[in-house]
Amino acid sequence: MTLSGTGKPAELFYDDLTPGEVFDLGVTVVDGTEMLGFARRAAAAASPGLEELRWTAPVYAGDHLASRLVVTDRTPSRAQPGFGTVTLAGTMTRLGADGEPEGDVLRIRFRGWFALRPPATAPAGPS
Repeated sequence: MTLSGTGKPAELFYDDLTPGEVFDLGVTVVDGTEMLGFARRAAAAASPGLEELRWTAPVYAGDHLASRLVVTDRTPSRAQPGFGTVTLAGTMTRLGADGEPEGDVLRIRFRGWFALRPPATAPAGPS
């Protein structure tokens, strides 16, 4: 069994990700109390796979933010057999009271390693 980065069984593999594929991550309502709490306990660290992270507008308590990721590229990993490198681009967009987009607040582009789907094992037959 292949585990994901969370330690749970993987559900999405390198083989499942194709350039141009879009993942709609839904809408998040920003909670002001949690926003301030996170800011008080946050510690910055760099990610070696992060290529771009740009906040293009401020985010406020009560904002409704729609997020999505797009697979932009994928290649088998040369450094890690059994994995592929996937490049993803994401946006977070502020929605108005009418649910219509008002503008992006975040752009991100990053790479991640995804395990290749393990070969299916045939059921044991009579010997």
